[in-house]
Amino acid sequence: MADDRFHVYDTTLRDGAQQEGLNLTVADKLAIARHLDGLGVGFIEGGWPGANPKDTEFFRRAQTELDLKHAQLAAFGATRRAGVKAADDPLVAALRESGAPIVTLVAKSHDRHVELALRTTLEENLAMIRDTVSHLTAEGRRVFLDAEHFFDGYRSNPAYALEVLRTAAEAGASVIALCDTNGGMLPDELADVVHEAAGTGARIGIHCHDDTGCAVANTLAAVKAGATHVQGCANGYGERSGNANLFTVVANLQLKRGFDLVPPQSLREMARIAHAITEVTNVTPNSHQPYVGTSAFAHKAGLHASAIKVDPNLYQHIDPAEVGNDMRMLVSDMAGRASVELKGRELGYELTGEQSRQLVDRVKELEAKGHTFEAADASFELLLRDTVGERRRYFTVESWRVIVERRPGGDVVSEATVKLHAKDERIVATGEGNGPVNALDRAVRLALEKLYPELAEVELIDFKVRILEGTHGTDAVTRVLITSSDATGEWATVGVAENVIEASWQALEQAVTYGLLRAGHSA
Repeated sequence: MADDRFHVYDTTLRDGAQQEGLNLTVADKLAIARHLDGLGVGFIEGGWPGANPKDTEFFRRAQTELDLKHAQLAAFGATRRAGVKAADDPLVAALRESGAPIVTLVAKSHDRHVELALRTTLEENLAMIRDTVSHLTAEGRRVFLDAEHFFDGYRSNPAYALEVLRTAAEAGASVIALCDTNGGMLPDELADVVHEAAGTGARIGIHCHDDTGCAVANTLAAVKAGATHVQGCANGYGERSGNANLFTVVANLQLKRGFDLVPPQSLREMARIAHAITEVTNVTPNSHQPYVGTSAFAHKAGLHASAIKVDPNLYQHIDPAEVGNDMRMLVSDMAGRASVELKGRELGYELTGEQSRQLVDRVKELEAKGHTFEAADASFELLLRDTVGERRRYFTVESWRVIVERRPGGDVVSEATVKLHAKDERIVATGEGNGPVNALDRAVRLALEKLYPELAEVELIDFKVRILEGTHGTDAVTRVLITSSDATGEWATVGVAENVIEASWQALEQAVTYGLLRAGHSA
């Protein structure tokens, strides 16, 4: 289990699940819990049993289906209702029956919320906290308390907000997490309040929302002011603008402040775990996310590349491998020779000075026409191979055409015919699809799969069309990005033309060529 001197507490499965558009099944929650345990967090908040049938089911299944190595499960709930004993409150009973060794209670610490939301007195709210905490600790549960709206409550009535902390601590709560529920605090003012709260003698935690964009900074400021328990969500998930990104918090504290929070080998899995969780949530990953985003260590400017060629640390604040990420060189119209030389080296090529110059000129010429190689690594590699004379040609195209037909009954069907030459054969193939690109894709497969069976493993998984800046109307210049995959990875290709089908064909032809290159075919 984790060191109890400092807590890393994840609330993705409860607070993070409140993000708009994020809907987790019980199986999803179990899968995410395993990933978080693999990172090495100390506590995983599973949800609110009794209030939510899905969360009740999660805790039931967790008892037999989760074999946690690092984390303990926490069940979230509220203090007892006004006028009811904790032992008689059905929602408190659900917390007891969840099987979770930790219970995290949310309690009001803002006087106006007590009076207007709970519709009870300040004295009764303290009694609700005292009764519920003492009851659950007597039942063998370790109790954490989330002091909801604490910072706003402190502004309104500091004496009462601090009395909530004292009451919870005296009743047996082992941690009181101060919640910036509305996410409106800034680091300096938050740190001052945390310092005052720490003076009560209670063990202080911090729970921040990101409405000012300061959730991570606020969390770090709270730790410096005395908090020894941090809460957050994987990938910054959460309601409104999200919660403090737990990955960023952990990486900052461990790599910048020297805290021993998770095993170093687990930290090196952080990028993989972050991306694995996005697969479960089906939320598009933020490529610019600190530490774990695919762009977190991506370099585009030629000046940066020149410096990195001498020493990678000149433009990187850590070694990306410490969090399981990689440095990436992006090639664009901003590229200089250093950029393409480093990218070439990344692909296994040592370019000569003349090859570098030719490649830079070609990249800038094509990007001026609308191509984007930073988003299409496969297209760049094919261009590089052209430059060094190693481009493999698996087929040559004689012609292609697409017909779009609206049939009786209203169905619209696309039909594509391709004529090409491969392995001394002239091949004509026709494919139908639900759109022109789908029809072309099928026609190419029909034409080539007998000669190259590996194409059966290649799948077109994403297709993006963009009208380029400065053009408009039906004669606009169009850029198409295609992402393809096989059993071992993904790659992206780009095409640009005034005709969207021609642009699509360019990207599709490159995608097929690169797929055959990956399969190890000789030309």
